[in-house]
Amino acid sequence: MGKCVIFCAGEFLGLAEPVGQEDLVIAADGGYRYTTALGITPHIVLGDFDSLGFVPENGQVFPVEKDDTDAMLAVRRGLERGYKEFVLYGTLDGPRLDHTIANLQTLQFLADHGATGFLVGCDQIATVVCNGCLELPAAYKGTVSVFCMGADAHGVTIEGLKYTLQNGVLSAGFPLGVSNAFVGKSGKISVDAGSLLVIYPRENGIK
Repeated sequence: MGKCVIFCAGEFLGLAEPVGQEDLVIAADGGYRYTTALGITPHIVLGDFDSLGFVPENGQVFPVEKDDTDAMLAVRRGLERGYKEFVLYGTLDGPRLDHTIANLQTLQFLADHGATGFLVGCDQIATVVCNGCLELPAAYKGTVSVFCMGADAHGVTIEGLKYTLQNGVLSAGFPLGVSNAFVGKSGKISVDAGSLLVIYPRENGIK
């Protein structure tokens, strides 16, 4: 099975990787503009369309007054179809900080449902590791930051980076993991109990 690739309404500077034939493509509201510009026909178009300003043909219309963001609606569709890896564009660099935070929480929602998500921004990529491990190739460069999502994260181990940690605890109340760095070695970030938000430069690509 391929990936679920979701286009949202925030800033978009192009694909980080090609869209595969087995990928499910969803345009969420204003993200429809990006699929059109790329010449991609999305399998699903949905949202309240307050950002786009019109309803595309075959668009699934939802009310503005709803619990789910348009990105969350798209994520739910991907999960319903059995996808386990999600790539979301237009989710980190929009004009509203609250939507960016909502998208970060959407990563946690995916992790809670046994899936992995990547928010692809103009300059950075964000993902969440829940009770597991993220392997980082030796070729990765730049800064990498690790934050606790929600309750304290226990058994945190960071290896192969400038600053290491063994069986530590990260708290949402103190940014201990900010501004670490790749040093030309294979890295690993793992957590025994809890969730970690990992942010690294987009130039490294999607893990």
